Amino acid sequence: MRALAGVGGLLLLLLVLRDAFETVILPRRIQRPFALTSMFYRTSWAIWRGSAGWLKGTVREVTLSWFGPSSLLVLLAFWAFGIIVAFALLHWSLGSALVMPGHTPGFLDDLYLSGTTFFTLGLGDVVPGVALAKVLTVVESGLGFAFLAVIIGYLPVIYQAFSRREISISMLDARAGSPPAAGELLRRHPIDTDAEGMSRLLAEWERWAAELLESHLSYPVLAYFRSQHGNQSWLAALTTVLDTSALVTVGCDGSCARQAQLTFAMARHAAVDLAQVFGAPQPDQLGERLSEEDLNQLMHQLGEAGTRFGAVDARVRFAELRLMYEPYLAALAQHLALALPRWSRASERPDNWEAAPWKRRAAPEPPEHF
Repeated sequence: MRALAGVGGLLLLLLVLRDAFETVILPRRIQRPFALTSMFYRTSWAIWRGSAGWLKGTVREVTLSWFGPSSLLVLLAFWAFGIIVAFALLHWSLGSALVMPGHTPGFLDDLYLSGTTFFTLGLGDVVPGVALAKVLTVVESGLGFAFLAVIIGYLPVIYQAFSRREISISMLDARAGSPPAAGELLRRHPIDTDAEGMSRLLAEWERWAAELLESHLSYPVLAYFRSQHGNQSWLAALTTVLDTSALVTVGCDGSCARQAQLTFAMARHAAVDLAQVFGAPQPDQLGERLSEEDLNQLMHQLGEAGTRFGAVDARVRFAELRLMYEPYLAALAQHLALALPRWSRASERPDNWEAAPWKRRAAPEPPEHF
């Protein structure tokens, strides 16, 4: 029995250490059907999302926003508990060879020794009594110190990546509205008057999509970190980038259209890979984000802003491009409980940067001698 406990403890230790290494240190996607972190997030997110499903409005959004940071802390505690239990099983397999005056040691004492050793407390009230137990204690102490050091360095990396992602999303507010929309972005940045500026903007968002893909593949927990404003999200920004790139690709020529194709390729790559990483199921029915009536209205609005789609096959090409990415965005939106933005501005509500808790006051009268 004790031998089986020792084997189980060793397997548990190796499993937890491999999972922590792949999640925190290894900068690549792991494709394996059984992984502790993947199982943890699939299960906990399904429960969390289902529990918040009956909530409405801001309360629901705030509740969902707690999942990312909370799950990260729970995952770290889960790894620490797994290592502590694994070493406790190894100590118990050695016959609980502990020195405890006036008390016969058992598994709970092994668990206590393992916990105090992992957190490097060094209380000294329970000490190993044989050589192999002493070796286990030294190894666990080193693992505990290394684990805490890695975690201290891991959290700043996560929040730095989150901050870089959100800076660009915040900048999109004044460019494409709140929530963002491709039609609004093109209306505020007419291509016919500033094609070079649109090319630069799309180039910036090509790099943002590449950084989004890299960071969210290396640290998938970032996908559950939600933006500061409820009408903004990284998925909405990615959708707006793809929508804008598709419109520019079919409606323009020259360098601007070429940059739109490059941005579209990078952003679609991010959407497809992330949908696969999170195991987002293919939606049974693809919701109609853009009806024929809405498309006609969008074309009319863009035409008034100077963007005209004169090619005969423009609408056919536009529909083909949409089918290349919209199913993946819909799957991600359903999995992450995030709303996809509209193609054009739904109402003339102020942008986030225009909102203020105080009412506007009339400008003071200038002095007479001014």
